[in-house]
Amino acid sequence: MDELNLRNYAHLGDAVWELFVREITILKTQNAKELHKITTDKVNAGYQCRLLNQLQSLFTEEELELVRRGRNLPIPIARKSNQSEYRMATAFEVLIGWWHINDKTRLAEILKEIKVIL
Repeated sequence: MDELNLRNYAHLGDAVWELFVREITILKTQNAKELHKITTDKVNAGYQCRLLNQLQSLFTEEELELVRRGRNLPIPIARKSNQSEYRMATAFEVLIGWWHINDKTRLAEILKEIKVIL
């Protein structure tokens, strides 16, 4: 299950998630300020935490284990003020990165579900 370190999956997942959100937001407006606002409203720890909570019922046991392990990663000291939210967002990014590397079909399924929510 772990060819990469979980932090590496989270790092990749962060980029994949932002690209996904940007691909959707560019269809909503041509105004740069509005694009930035729409994107940053979706690419932040609070939103990712809420989204992860909404999607958990769709996850397999293996995916839930990745969430648990991603949630338990040590966090940077600067992020400790909103520790719970940041941990869940990290878990969300771990999953996105893991799917991107290991199961693009599953990633597509989940992103399709997310498009309905967005």
